[in-house]
Amino acid sequence: MDLVEVLPHRLHMLRFPIGQAYLWQDGGALTLIDSGNAESAAEIEGAIRSLGLGPERLERIVLTHCHRDHVGAAGELASRWGAQVLAHRLDAPVIRGEAPVPEPVLLDWEVPLYEHGLTVPEAPPTRVDRELEDGEELLFGGGARVVHAPGHTPGSIGIHLPEHGVLFTGDCVAGVRQVMLGVFNVDRAQAIASFAKLVALAPAIACFGHGDPLTRDTPTTLHTALTTTPA
Repeated sequence: MDLVEVLPHRLHMLRFPIGQAYLWQDGGALTLIDSGNAESAAEIEGAIRSLGLGPERLERIVLTHCHRDHVGAAGELASRWGAQVLAHRLDAPVIRGEAPVPEPVLLDWEVPLYEHGLTVPEAPPTRVDRELEDGEELLFGGGARVVHAPGHTPGSIGIHLPEHGVLFTGDCVAGVRQVMLGVFNVDRAQAIASFAKLVALAPAIACFGHGDPLTRDTPTTLHTALTTTPA
């Protein structure tokens, strides 16, 4: 796992072989956006300690959607350190193991990528302490806003920090080699509409579920990616 500073003393990316998570700092309080795979807890704890912080400062884990490479370590970390687990109401039953993971409608070129993603360890059933809705405010980052962004999964969300100009897109948007609509969507048209919703926020920094964060010319790059996305 790589630990990459995005904003000094505020935001770090935790990059795993497949996917990534983000650690936000508010003074001594920590928020984790996504949690890597089911074998990632020790690495995440080590990353927190390497910053001179304690894992016991982890107050919440916000899950952008229900897929195994984003949910995996949430339950273990929450149980160890008392953090709350937050996810959208529509994906919460999947995260708890009460409903199956929604099947994507794959484009031909996505099939081998999807099969590779299935090598990630399956996420165990994980409690969700708070079910989120569009527009809710979360108590970190100066007031983080939940942005319902369905299409990748029914309960996919973005997290917008207006005070800091930061947007966590989950897998609605990807940044691997180029900025583009995320892959493996259950509803492509809905995903494109969600992409447009996120682009309209015009963030200064966009943090993707896959690919390096976008920190320069972000609104223009996102808008260009949206307008060149095939329907």
